[in-house]
Parts: sequence; C-alpha cells; structure tokens
Amino acid sequence: MKRALVSVSDKTNLVPFVQGLAANGYEIVSTGGTKRVLDEAGVKTISVEDVTHFPEILDGRVKTLNPYVHGGLLARRELPEHMETLEKLNITPIDLVCVNLYPFKETIEQPDVKLADAIENIDIGGPSMVRSAAKNYRDVTIVVDRADYDQVLAEIKNDGDTSLATRAKLAAKAFRHTAAYDALISQYLTKQDGLEDPEKLTLTWNLKETMRYGENSHQKAWLYEDALPKAFSVLSAKQLHGKKLSYNNIKDADEALRCIREFDEPTVVAMKHMNPCGIGRGETLEQAWDRAYEADPVSIFGGVIALNRPVDLATAEKMHKLFLEIIIAPGFADDAYALLAKKKNLRLLTVDFSKKDADVRHEVVSVMGGLLMQEQDVLDEDYHEWKCVTEAQPTEAQLKSLAFAWKAVKHAKSNAIVVANDERTLGVGEGQPNRIDSLKIAVQHAGDAIDDRAVMASDAFFPFGDCVEFAGQHGIKAVVQPGGSIRDQESIDMANKYGIAMVTTGVRHFRH
Repeated sequence: MKRALVSVSDKTNLVPFVQGLAANGYEIVSTGGTKRVLDEAGVKTISVEDVTHFPEILDGRVKTLNPYVHGGLLARRELPEHMETLEKLNITPIDLVCVNLYPFKETIEQPDVKLADAIENIDIGGPSMVRSAAKNYRDVTIVVDRADYDQVLAEIKNDGDTSLATRAKLAAKAFRHTAAYDALISQYLTKQDGLEDPEKLTLTWNLKETMRYGENSHQKAWLYEDALPKAFSVLSAKQLHGKKLSYNNIKDADEALRCIREFDEPTVVAMKHMNPCGIGRGETLEQAWDRAYEADPVSIFGGVIALNRPVDLATAEKMHKLFLEIIIAPGFADDAYALLAKKKNLRLLTVDFSKKDADVRHEVVSVMGGLLMQEQDVLDEDYHEWKCVTEAQPTEAQLKSLAFAWKAVKHAKSNAIVVANDERTLGVGEGQPNRIDSLKIAVQHAGDAIDDRAVMASDAFFPFGDCVEFAGQHGIKAVVQPGGSIRDQESIDMANKYGIAMVTTGVRHFRH
C-alpha cells in the first residue's frame, strides 16, 4: 500500500482529493487540524505521532521534523542500500505529500498584525517536507497547489501513479512555492529591521495573466502582481467594461494613477504614451474635464483618462464623444456607466482612491543584468517653503499655479517643462535631449492661451539662461525650478530682466 502525508492550512477541496487517494490504495498520514477534518469526513487516517513514535512538542513547532518522515521521503527507491536502511529502521516510504504552508502572507496582511503572530506563522516543518519530497521527485509526488488535485488524481486513477514528467513539474512548482514563501518572510523581517539595502534582495510576484503580446505584437509578455497587492494600483482595479488591458494600457494607466494621486480638488488627467497631455482641475469634474481636454484636444485622442471623482453623466457625455482607451475613476454613476458602456472596447476601471496615499512602496526597474530600486517620488511639498530668488515676488495666486504646474511636471518625462495657469496645463514639453526644445514644444502647444496668469515649471535646473529668456519673450510671468546650477545667477538675472518671479524648490523631479 502506498502512503500519502497530508497537512494543509488551506483545506479547500481537500476532502474529495484525499478520498480519491484512499480509494486508489493510499493510506493517509495526517496532522492536527487536517486530520480532524478528514476524520470528520470519514477518511481513515494515521496520526503523524504514530509514524514518528514521538509526540508533537513546543506547541506544535516540532512534529514532522523526524527521520521517520524525512527518511520515508528522501529514500531513493532504485538504490538497494537506501531501501535496506528503511527496512532495517522500520521506516515506511512516503509516496505523496500534500502540503501547503502556514498562512504567513494572510497573517501579515492583517492591518494590526503583531510581530509575535507573524513569527508563529512561519512554517518550518511544512517547507522541509515540501523540499524533501520535491528533491526526490523521481519517486515522490509533491502537491502544494489545490489546482493540481484533479490532474494528480486522474493520473493515479488511470495509471496507478503520476508520471515522471508530472512529478518533475510539481517539484519545480514546489520549490517556487517555498522560495516565494521565504521571500515574503525575508521582506517582512527586513522591513521590521529597518534595513534599506540588504545584501540580498528577495522579491516575489504572482502570475496574474499571460498577455496576448507585449509592447509590440512580436513580443511575448506576462503580467505579475506583487504577492502583497497594493490597493491603489491598476492591478487591483476592478474592470467594469471593455477589452482586456494590453501591456501598453497597463503602463499608461499606471502612470495616470501616479499623476492623479497628486491632486485633491476635482481633477482630470489625460495620459498618452506615459506622458500627460492634459491636466485640468475645477470646481466640478465636468469643468476639470473641459480644461484637461482644452489643454491638448489632439493628443487626447486614444488616451487614458484618470479622474479623482466618480464620473457623472455630464462628464461622461463629453468623454463619450471621443475615442479613448481607458477611463479610470473611483466610480461611475449608473447613467454615466450606461452611456460609456455603449462603446464595447472602452475599458472602464474603478480604483479605491481612499488608499492613494497608503502603502507607498519602493519601485523597481529592470536593466540588462539586474534591476534598479528606489523610493517612489511622493515627496509632500509646501509651496510656502519655496525660495524666491528674483526681484519680482510671486503672488499667492501665482504660487498656487506654480504648485499645480510643479505637480504636473513630476509626471512628464525629462527633460520636462510644463506651462500652466491656475486651471490647467497649457502646454507640456517632455522627453527632449535638451531643455530649451522641451520649452519650445510647451510654448507652441500653449499658443494663445498664454496670458498674464501663465507660469512655468521645470523638472530640473536651468543650465543656461536661454529657457528663462524664451519664457519671458513669450509672456511667462512666474517660474518654479529646483535651482542648484552653477549658472543659477544667469537664469536669475534673465528673470529680473523680464520681470519674472522665480522660486526654487531645492528638489528635482526627473522622470526618465
């Protein structure tokens, strides 16, 4: 008779699986709560203590760490000396292990979890059994995922055992399972320690979707989600309508969420190819939409729209007139949703905006041969603390406009320039190899909209006075920039020449 050892924290579909094993000639060894569930279901089980000849000790911390378990798992059936050792020591081989681990992830996801509770949910015996069984996959079937129950049972029923190919696949999954488990423990304890630069970086993500293709149609792509999902994220968004998100959709939507997170008043962000083409704010969402649209009515075509208020019918009627890829918001009024859903391909998503400032984590970017990790650029800045460096002093109204432009320029690719007023972006110049070209693009986009309220934000300092001179020649009245160039005085002198009020923040906002 073959022997299976079963000990799981997630008992979903456990009983029919074990009943199937028993019906196909397996005797069942089990522990604790798993044994109770199986006993109540009428499945005959053997207690692990009857196998180890040793009681559970230390509040269950030690129960399966025993030669009678691991000898039965690790013995190579094709080696006579291994089998002779088992017979000599009266150790019964174990042919199948069904184990999933203590719920460490679910424990640390609880908002008020205590360190002691997290520690007690670090499984030791479970990963050891999983690794032993997976190492000896030529002889032992390891099952760590209930999604594999049906295939394992089907092969046992049809062929008397699982195939070697199946056991190999299950073993690889088992090591991924324990590696991810240990990675979460490592992350949690490293965070408790406050260490920012551990000598080993252990991260883990779960496959969320195999995508149709990547950035281009000839590239394969996969979407993985953080094992500890973030609520304010496109990956946690609820899709109400439309086609599946593409690789590029996800990147654009992510950037739109990063940008809209900056604003508290009713605001609309139009994102195109990961650059903001229009940002508008107003007393109502409809007014904010009008201003975002007015910022660049050409580029918004095919864009991704993020709104920080539930979409009402008036706003929906205006968006419905355009071809848009995605609309993402806290919610949609019933009539607004009904109208927008008439476009079968338009993707409508909702995200929990109440979590926009919670759980802000590090971000990672891949490079060939490695990755870069940094804190997210979520610095909370007070424009009253900025330093005025010119003869002209900014008015309070100008400071508010500069603060708006400063938030916007953070999300345009460097070199980035934003021309704005107190209501909307007027022109955005981004991604150019020199700053003056970005400014020229922004001013060209702004056109006749530049008036006495127009201000300019630069994501990094001015290396020369040319940008300030060009701004002054085109009617810009106030400028915000980080400062810190060895040529700062040249830019300050140019601002004084044109009567521009210039403030410096001391902080740069490059976004590559």
